[in-house]
Amino acid sequence: MDKKVSSAEITHLLCREIQAPLVSALIKGFAKKIGDDKALSIAKEIICEDAALSGKSLADKYSGNSLEDLLNIVKEVWAKDGTLEIKNITLSESSLSFDVTSCGYAKMYERSGIKELGSLLSCCRDFAFMDGFNPEIELIRTKTIMEGADICDFRYKRKDH
Repeated sequence: MDKKVSSAEITHLLCREIQAPLVSALIKGFAKKIGDDKALSIAKEIICEDAALSGKSLADKYSGNSLEDLLNIVKEVWAKDGTLEIKNITLSESSLSFDVTSCGYAKMYERSGIKELGSLLSCCRDFAFMDGFNPEIELIRTKTIMEGADICDFRYKRKDH
């Protein structure tokens, strides 16, 4: 008998892996018709809108939108099952910082042959996510593994501090 898999059992990484072939095919198809710049711009706008909705949804699910709630989401959703290796976590009332030293998302996009779209499909979501999660918290990140750096440097801070 087939076992049904609930959405609660699908990791964030698996969700992105399932979406990636179709989304990348659509972006590449649209790029052929309307040009790379326009297709990528439209895709980024839609992906960012979706990320903001995801931020609101997770704030609701976690019944909070504090930096501590955000850290729980990072650990329990984004990094679930070792998808991200996170080091140097520092949490205070006004800031959260950590480094990602290994990124399963980057590895998955490379394995899938769409490394060039990885930043658009995942990394750019991180900034827009905050608009829905808590617009009073900003993300400052200067480098990502997806774009060839050795780490992703996530630095969140409350805008009023």
